[in-house]
Amino acid sequence: MRDAIAHNSLWLHWRERDVGRQILSATLPLRGRAPDGVSMLADAITIGDVAVATKRIDVGGQGLRFADANAGRTLPAGEVHVWRASLERPRQIVERMRRVLAGDEQRRADRFRFARDRSRYIVGRALLRGLLAGYLDTAPEGLQFQYGEFSKPALRGGPWFNVSHSGSIALYAFSSVGEIGIDVELDDADFARERIAERFFSPSEVKVLRSLPADVQPLAFLSCWTRKEAFIKARGDGLSLALDSFDVTLAPDTRAAVLRTAWCSTEASQWCLEDLSDCRAGYIAAVALRPGQEQR
Repeated sequence: MRDAIAHNSLWLHWRERDVGRQILSATLPLRGRAPDGVSMLADAITIGDVAVATKRIDVGGQGLRFADANAGRTLPAGEVHVWRASLERPRQIVERMRRVLAGDEQRRADRFRFARDRSRYIVGRALLRGLLAGYLDTAPEGLQFQYGEFSKPALRGGPWFNVSHSGSIALYAFSSVGEIGIDVELDDADFARERIAERFFSPSEVKVLRSLPADVQPLAFLSCWTRKEAFIKARGDGLSLALDSFDVTLAPDTRAAVLRTAWCSTEASQWCLEDLSDCRAGYIAAVALRPGQEQR
């Protein structure tokens, strides 16, 4: 991407599959009898041959470049994996997935007012546990998350990871390279984009947004928003970091990148930012990564 990180090599494997279909049967390498409820979930979900579309990203002088690659269920050094999943599941599957969650996660699920939101939360957390368990060769219900100052989850001894969801779509990012953040937004919202941009975007971003043709401004707005959110999530700053204190690219003909940070003149060069949008699937997404960090 830039000279500061040109020595790194990063692979991003994009699984165009519905990970929920193989969540606890493919990711539970159990040594003995499955815990109550877990084997039922595995039995209830069929596994078929699923084509895997993968892409490779090299971090070099030309930025992030995609190429074909293949990957298994390991996360070797220098790799990032991104998974896409649907959070819509039959009620009986949701009930079984709930049993994989920790007590605090179950209590949080119970606080949701609407059944649909509660169901999506349960599925999302169960899928996260299942994917992590697959990488770590352990049972998903045994994972113990730690939470940072701004509630970003982490797993001691595990890979860096981050999750985002919008509606029924969830994206999961796993990294062996460094801290990672991901954000996804459905491309179906009708809201006051200009007013939101004026309030949260930097002056230079607002200027670029206004200079674009009206028909591309909705895409540019969501591109800017998801890139900024992914960056903040990767840093783990939560709401403490003002969205207008740094600049990202947003025009459709420009590569995703962090351009400037108000607090450090050199930090922008330390970050990789990549667009993962799929307009045909109806969402805009981005992933942010700072390579070169030591594994926890």
